[in-house]
Amino acid sequence: MRHSTLSQPTWFLAKTDPETYSIEQLAKEKQTIWDGVRNPQALRAIRAMKTGDRVFIYHSMGDAAVVGVAEVTGDGRPDPANPKLAVAGFRFLCRIEPPVTLREIKESNEFADWALVRQSRLSTMEAPLEFVEWMRQKRPGIRF
Repeated sequence: MRHSTLSQPTWFLAKTDPETYSIEQLAKEKQTIWDGVRNPQALRAIRAMKTGDRVFIYHSMGDAAVVGVAEVTGDGRPDPANPKLAVAGFRFLCRIEPPVTLREIKESNEFADWALVRQSRLSTMEAPLEFVEWMRQKRPGIRF
């Protein structure tokens, strides 16, 4: 269900193994094409992304945590290399320091039915607005 308006972007969460593509690399490059996703549910999330939406970048290995925020710069669309897959353009916005760990998210007991907690292997998903507000409260000094 899309809830984006001109003033309220839809939020997503995209996982990455930091050894494959880290928030540091995105910060250095400033923008990227998000690709390599194969799960059908995750592909639906990427296809739903629209320019101006926001994405929490999540490192999935080691201390699993939300580490940054990106803006969608190009709508979700078929991957030119394989039209069955999907890609979207991302632009680095900020780091989240300190990162917000999966443990903190689980211990809040507020997101038990969210895919991040329920489906640990799902790589890309929509983020509930309640999570966005919770993150803003956790890291009030970070504007995203």
